[in-house]
Amino acid sequence: MLPFRQVDVFSAEPWLGNPLAVVHDADGVTDEEMARFARWTNLSETTFLCTPTDPEADYRVRIWTTTGELPFAGHPTIGSAHAWLEAGGVPRGDVVVQECGAGLVDVRRSPRLGFAAPPLRRSGPVDADLRARVVRALGVTDAAVEDVAWIDNGPGWVGVDLGTADAVRAVVPDIAAFTDLKVTVLGRWDTATAAGLGADVEVRAFYADGREFGEDPVTGSANAGLAQWLIGTGALPSSYTSRQGSAIGREGRVRLEAVDGQVWVSGDAVTRIVGEVDL
Repeated sequence: MLPFRQVDVFSAEPWLGNPLAVVHDADGVTDEEMARFARWTNLSETTFLCTPTDPEADYRVRIWTTTGELPFAGHPTIGSAHAWLEAGGVPRGDVVVQECGAGLVDVRRSPRLGFAAPPLRRSGPVDADLRARVVRALGVTDAAVEDVAWIDNGPGWVGVDLGTADAVRAVVPDIAAFTDLKVTVLGRWDTATAAGLGADVEVRAFYADGREFGEDPVTGSANAGLAQWLIGTGALPSSYTSRQGSAIGREGRVRLEAVDGQVWVSGDAVTRIVGEVDL
């Protein structure tokens, strides 16, 4: 039996964030067992905490979806760091250093847990054919799109700026057209609404792998890529709060901040289930 936690990430309110299953002490768990358990949890991600192989890291995390392993993902980074600290992990320095498939990721602990967004693996404009596919999959007109860019930090996101939060909320995706796309959309709230919501922008993230389609509740990697792109172009300020999940009954909040060229992605994490799991 291995220690297990289920963590609600990007919300301090119960059951309104993105759940993450975390298995501790997972050095002896095989790839097949990891994949099988991740399929069984049926969450967007399940993580396994292992002994680091890099001497600079505090722990190593393996991140699994229901269909395979990811080199990096955002809410699993914050949720795994939270679980590791709560289980008694003591970082070697001021920040927690996570080892994952994308390399080493710093996770700061104050004012809340937040990770340093890793460099984009692919950035810049998308080609005309891909833009047309994305527009069709989102069920919007090309004229409604302010900008599109690659913001791939591991999962393969394409970012779409739809201008307004209302436009984001109105998206009705064409599921059949998504095929293998991973698309995240962003729009801005007006000042009065932003003050009431405690959020400056609305974000949604859609993914497909040819077999299944979904809308992610709250997505750290997508928000990280959007911030790197849109803060970098001046389309968003250097600090803002994102709201995600409202279209599917969640109320996630992600804090984005650029400091000396580094984007930090922060949010709440609360353990909701503690126990043991027999893999």
